[in-house]
Amino acid sequence: MRIARFSIDGNVAFGAVEGDRPDELVLDIIKGIPFADFELSGTKVPVSKVRLLPPVLPNKVVAFGRNYAEHARELGNEVPDAPFAFFKPATSVIGPGDEIQYPSFSEELHHEAELAVVIGRMCREVPRERVADVIFGYTCANDVTARDVQRREKQWARAKGFDTSCPLGPWVETDIGLATASDLTIQLTVNGEQRQLGRTSEMIHPIEDLIVNITEAMTLLPGDVILTGTPAGVGPLTVGDEVAVTIEGIGTLTNKVVKRG
Repeated sequence: MRIARFSIDGNVAFGAVEGDRPDELVLDIIKGIPFADFELSGTKVPVSKVRLLPPVLPNKVVAFGRNYAEHARELGNEVPDAPFAFFKPATSVIGPGDEIQYPSFSEELHHEAELAVVIGRMCREVPRERVADVIFGYTCANDVTARDVQRREKQWARAKGFDTSCPLGPWVETDIGLATASDLTIQLTVNGEQRQLGRTSEMIHPIEDLIVNITEAMTLLPGDVILTGTPAGVGPLTVGDEVAVTIEGIGTLTNKVVKRG
């Protein structure tokens, strides 16, 4: 099931996305929230009539860096022996169609296409064999990075945590199993030109290892998001660019880059 979060007439709700053709998609409005038992209301609204929002509002976004060997090497970095985590604040999250605002303190903004894991239940110290039980589903992400700031500052809070630096969407796909999610095509285009192309099977540390690693240290809550790393091919974004992340079996997340006003 594809679960979207949307607004219509000033109201925010979750809905199950139905249909295959982009111009015929409809939302069956969900009674309640999708992280608990819920029912479909049977009230349907065309996706074209609503504004899609970030599919979840995470308490925290835990991101893992340098989790694809070729990406680590393209930036001249060592491949980490263990998962390497950092955080993006909730205020960095935007949804499909929202604008990425080019930060005033950077002159080198980069795209990073990523598979995002959405957590479905409160969890801590998750054993490897139970990882699938805590996953709600998967969505597309763009770990937008101020690369020049990342290089010159010793930690990445500003470089990767600025407002609008974490586009998510367009919805959460809940019918993908862990084994399938571990081998999906992930690609990114800028103005229709392909920049990144890889498979999630190229991760150095698989999804299970990432969730085991972070839950050893902290509790994850329903709606929290895990970013799993980006394949090679990262590169610059400029004002006016349209950037799209597409992940097999999930969908396409599209955002435009604008000058911060």
